Amino acid sequence: MGATSTTHVYVGTYAKGDEESVFVRALDEETGALSPVSAVTGISRPSFLDLGPGGRTLYAVAEIEEEPGGALSAYRVSDDGTELTLLNRQPTGARGPCHVRVVREGNYALVANYAGGAVTVFPIAEDGSLKGRSELVHHTGSSVNPDRQSEAHPHSCNLDPSERVVLVPDLGMDRIVLYRLDRSSGQLESNSVPWAPARPGAGPRHLDFHPNGRWVYVCNELDSTITAYGYDAESGGMEEMQTLSTLPDRYQGVSYTADVHVHPEGGFVYVSNRGHDSLAGFAIDSDGKLTAIGQTSTGGEIPRNFAIHPDGKLVLAANQRTNNVVGFRFEAGTGALSPTGADTSIPSPVCLRFSPR
Repeated sequence: MGATSTTHVYVGTYAKGDEESVFVRALDEETGALSPVSAVTGISRPSFLDLGPGGRTLYAVAEIEEEPGGALSAYRVSDDGTELTLLNRQPTGARGPCHVRVVREGNYALVANYAGGAVTVFPIAEDGSLKGRSELVHHTGSSVNPDRQSEAHPHSCNLDPSERVVLVPDLGMDRIVLYRLDRSSGQLESNSVPWAPARPGAGPRHLDFHPNGRWVYVCNELDSTITAYGYDAESGGMEEMQTLSTLPDRYQGVSYTADVHVHPEGGFVYVSNRGHDSLAGFAIDSDGKLTAIGQTSTGGEIPRNFAIHPDGKLVLAANQRTNNVVGFRFEAGTGALSPTGADTSIPSPVCLRFSPR
């Protein structure tokens, strides 16, 4: 992608295929307001997005839970970042793809299929289009919650900073399953340490690494907690250091976590709460453990993913139920988030991705 003075935000949603469902918006970097640029149709429930190297391609899941399952779509991004053109689409081979991660070199995409209990790997061609899948691994297992954990539910695919280890939080199994990706075959091999445990009933969903690569933070959907793990970069092993609630002490309502991000400067980590409708903030101590700093309303209902601008100054929260994306300003030193006043209307927003500069 050529250099542009405008940062764009790509927004994935739960819109249907005959509706505009992936949006391109221009970002006001002072407030977080998003101005209309373009949108695409023809893809249902593109609930998670990722960008290829340099932002030249964009990949979007189609979170279809009915048989035969969902798909992953590849789009060419125009040089100025404003237009998306469909390259091709490939079935994931399982129901409910909900997360995609593209490796740094841009030659593989990893997809978590929540409803289908599987992980899919796609090789990527030089033009950014998707080849047929090279791997489909089914998880098997369950945990203590009979309503949500009667079977495996991989919820995201992640890579450690070296991209040697693939980490897949499985909500249904209460495990973070660990793989190695064979870069020549596109196959997933079990890591020498095959998994890390979550607490029974926690339901691990998403994770993010600290910039130092030694700590990883997992948001647990079902019990609304965040767990700090120590990470061994050599083995891929994870050791729990601490688990804290993401909710206020006296909160009695129903709430589930959705997303977690470490601030680029490494001093804070945030988790979105659906139900309490907030971003929970935590200061990261010198040993990687956390101190809660409170919750900030997202200015809407059911915040799923949120995004921290690469320079760390802005945070955008996507409120699915109230159809709005709200901007927040990050306060250095305290980690406090304050609304900028920017409140952009977008139908059922779920995932936000900033274009590279």
